[in-house]
Amino acid sequence: LGDDPAHGGRFARPARLAGLLVLDSVGVAEDGQGGDFARDALIAEFVLEQAGVTRVPSLLVNEGGAIHVDGEGTVMVTETVQLDPGRNRYATKERVEAELARTLGTTQTIWLPRGLTRDYEPLGTRGHVDMIATFASPGVVLVHEQPAESHPDHAVMREVRAVLEHATDAAGRSLRLIDLPAPSQLTDDEGFVDWNYVNHLTVNGGVIACGYDDPVADARARDLLGAAYPGREVVTVDAREILARGGGIHCITQQQPQGGGAA
Repeated sequence: LGDDPAHGGRFARPARLAGLLVLDSVGVAEDGQGGDFARDALIAEFVLEQAGVTRVPSLLVNEGGAIHVDGEGTVMVTETVQLDPGRNRYATKERVEAELARTLGTTQTIWLPRGLTRDYEPLGTRGHVDMIATFASPGVVLVHEQPAESHPDHAVMREVRAVLEHATDAAGRSLRLIDLPAPSQLTDDEGFVDWNYVNHLTVNGGVIACGYDDPVADARARDLLGAAYPGREVVTVDAREILARGGGIHCITQQQPQGGGAA
């Protein structure tokens, strides 16, 4: 459910809207991947029924991995996804921000220029934010770092980081950035890899992190994530086969908050 635009749904509880909501993007990105997604749109209705939540429809095609929020009114997006003509042909930044405000209750949008290099290959998402940056908590952002200058994402992430260094959140705070260095392997049989530790899943009492059979880098990421999420146990899962098929652990999952008052 995480990153498929046809499997509509992202749970949210905007402060200005009562109750538990699920957002349902109408339409499917023209991603050139082929396939008939018409019946997939029925999954949103099934999830709504099973979860007993209210549907908030939206014409904005926007997958789960295409946004990250801090829970206090700030959302991070990328220009190459929300403004992608294959997804949202008539979108402008102003229209996207207005729709995110309506559906999520956000008041501040941080626009990042793009995603990782491999994400622009035929089966990529064309720049999902959940591969480059995420909120660990309000005012704190975990950022992918590619130290190797020979890797094209070294330059990509310098550009992304420069935007974040000058960004402020909905509360007017500058962001504290925590770098998550990439594993040491730079390429596979298909070219430069998009391996990263930003793409992780937070669960009750824990964090599920991507691993790449790199003991040094995996352990370093585990320590950094543990410090960023105090009180949560960080568990590493080998994610190479997931990444080889597109996306990571965050991409193939979707959090569902508890109904009622607790999150």
